[in-house]
Amino acid sequence: MERLDRLARSGSISSPGWRRGSVTPRVTTFPCPGCQHDVDLGERGMSMLFRNFTLESIVERYRQAARAAVAIMCNMCKPPQQEATKSCMDCKASYCNECFKFHHPWGTPKAQHEYVGPTMNFRPKVLMCPEHEMEKVNMYCEVCRRPVCHLCKLGGSHANHKVTSMSSAYKILKEKLSKSIHYLISKEDQVRTQISHLEVLINETEENGKVAECGAYDHFERLFQTLQERKSEMLNSIEQSRTRRLEQLRGQVEEYQGMLENSGLVGYAQEVLKETDQSCFVQTAKQLHTRIAKSTESLRTFHPAADPSFDEFVLETSREETLLKELCFGGVPEPPIIDLSRSRVYNEGLLCWQLAEDTLATDHQVLEYRRLGAEQDEEGASRWRLTDRVYGPSTVVCDLEADSLYSFRVRSCRNSLYSPYSPEVTFHTPPAPAFGFLFNDNCGFSSERLALSKRRDSVESMAGMAFLLAAERVQTGSYMGLDYIIGDTGISQGRHYWAFHVEPHSYLVKVGVASDSKLLEWIHNPRDTSSPRYDHDSGHDSGSEDTCYDLSQPFTLLTVGMGKMFLPKASISAGGDHGDHSNRVLPMPQRIGVCLDYDAGRVYFYDADTMRCLYERQLDCSGTMYPAFGLMGSGKVHLEEFITAKRLSYM
Repeated sequence: MERLDRLARSGSISSPGWRRGSVTPRVTTFPCPGCQHDVDLGERGMSMLFRNFTLESIVERYRQAARAAVAIMCNMCKPPQQEATKSCMDCKASYCNECFKFHHPWGTPKAQHEYVGPTMNFRPKVLMCPEHEMEKVNMYCEVCRRPVCHLCKLGGSHANHKVTSMSSAYKILKEKLSKSIHYLISKEDQVRTQISHLEVLINETEENGKVAECGAYDHFERLFQTLQERKSEMLNSIEQSRTRRLEQLRGQVEEYQGMLENSGLVGYAQEVLKETDQSCFVQTAKQLHTRIAKSTESLRTFHPAADPSFDEFVLETSREETLLKELCFGGVPEPPIIDLSRSRVYNEGLLCWQLAEDTLATDHQVLEYRRLGAEQDEEGASRWRLTDRVYGPSTVVCDLEADSLYSFRVRSCRNSLYSPYSPEVTFHTPPAPAFGFLFNDNCGFSSERLALSKRRDSVESMAGMAFLLAAERVQTGSYMGLDYIIGDTGISQGRHYWAFHVEPHSYLVKVGVASDSKLLEWIHNPRDTSSPRYDHDSGHDSGSEDTCYDLSQPFTLLTVGMGKMFLPKASISAGGDHGDHSNRVLPMPQRIGVCLDYDAGRVYFYDADTMRCLYERQLDCSGTMYPAFGLMGSGKVHLEEFITAKRLSYM
């Protein structure tokens, strides 16, 4: 017994699963062929699994078809046996017609047995519970998604699980399976189309693979050819330099060898010195002195005629070797993804994208764009226009037409291989060119309650001490005034568009346009504009609002705050009738756009992300119009980068 325990603990017992009569139960696992994870079958091992009778019947049908030539004989006939025509699932035997009638007479319980065509597969008629072998399964556990018996539900592993009747599970699962089958049948044409498309892709893959092989072969052949040419040139240069130097050095050797051969010159000179006749001495010594002086000079200034080193032919190829080692064979790069949150499109477009993090470095990117509905090609689609090579994650597209829909896509290139195109994204350009301005801190700016950024592209209202001290006036029916700030550039003609975003935490912000005369009135008498009954754009449901709406005012301000946008009562909007209060309150867009048509005397408010017009109205453009903003309480307004980029570049 101890030996069995030691074997069980050490894993030496190798029988799979737990069998009846085993001394020590074992936990049996096997790898799932689908997910390749180990599946724990529990202590009872394979016996815990249900038999798949449906699959068994399907296999049996194929087996019958495979052995159709082999007849199933009657199990009851005396020799010679007859061919069976029926098989009884209860008796688990096959019969010919005569034997079946004899063993299943009418009026007896056997006449009620279930019979099928001749078969060798006699499966049990009732599915039994693997945990409680004497119990039939009659319920379905919705948590484990398997049939269970009543003992499993009462005190077994499914006690706290939700179960349903087998008939309900049968109906539900059968209906789901039928719908799935009908769906697959209805999509037969689509599947065939996709198969055809895949076959086309297979052919294209084979062709493109061959083209890629040829391209790679050509690239390396050109590299080999260039290296071979450079190798031949360098070897020829070395050979010519070596020949020239050897000739020079050998000539110098011959010269000095001649000096050794003329060693009798010294003795001859000594004999000439013994000459006493002056005229004879001068005649002989002149030529002799020239020869001796030449030899002496050569000895004093000895220098080899050629340099034996070939340092100028030593190649520094470390950089080239590094480049060759860094040759990338990563295949086609992954396509980039255009970042909608950072991309902005006005009359110029800033397109940003993200490269796949798990890919090798790319050489460059190419952005393509087209104006939808224009410049159509032969197939009726708009022609794509390409930008220059981009060596970063963003680029700027210039000269976009106003009030147009543009589609953009980008792809990467590495080693002359282009990635697939990124998913196309569309942007709607504003109805007018972008109007560049910054906030003006000179005209009525309240430095006590407003904080202006250093770049003058954002302004923040601070609910400080002044807001608290005004609480008494709020109780007596007086209203607090708005702190106004305007743009530093006015508009006196044309159509212009600008965009900004209001922080979601802002309490109350007025956004719009106002004339220079109205701005002076606000600055000198702020209480007039602080009363909701005076401001017809405040959303106050008073009779004066409808009265003053019909008059063409030199200003239009829309109310934004607490994550909402409030449209005036009698507004004319692209969204339909906003006379009802519930329809006049809209979610605050992430970015708000304003378009002023000075010549037509009209102003438009847009959702700057979708370019959907939210509100428009007539405007009295008798003077210079300025972008105007009013803040009360805590709030912040930030101008869009494209509106301020050109201005900030010159500051």
